[in-house]
Amino acid sequence: MPDPIGIDRLGGGTPSPTARPTPPAGGPAFGDLLAGKLKSSPLTFSGHALQRIERRGINLDPTTMKRLEDGVNRAAAKGCRDSLVLVDKTAFVVSVPNRTVITAVDQQHMHEQVFTNVDSAVIA
Repeated sequence: MPDPIGIDRLGGGTPSPTARPTPPAGGPAFGDLLAGKLKSSPLTFSGHALQRIERRGINLDPTTMKRLEDGVNRAAAKGCRDSLVLVDKTAFVVSVPNRTVITAVDQQHMHEQVFTNVDSAVIA
């Protein structure tokens, strides 16, 4: 009796549960492409973060920015989503997939802070 849905004509039943697509030969791996994209995206700052940085007089010189970006890149490489990135005496809460700094806290205001909704911490 012929199969009414045509499985016999399509090469048989369901694929093996262990079957995985093979990456194209000679092309870069997906993880390498993703890491390259993340590293090339600049950090952005939320309005709240910009207000905190201005009000608290936090210095974002090129060295600090480089260390902050390196910390975010390291968090992204580990699959983090929301990270607390510590650069010297300043804490930044960053949405890693969006590469957006959500808030910034200097040492003077850090002693009473509780950081919530973060899944990782990076010392940069």
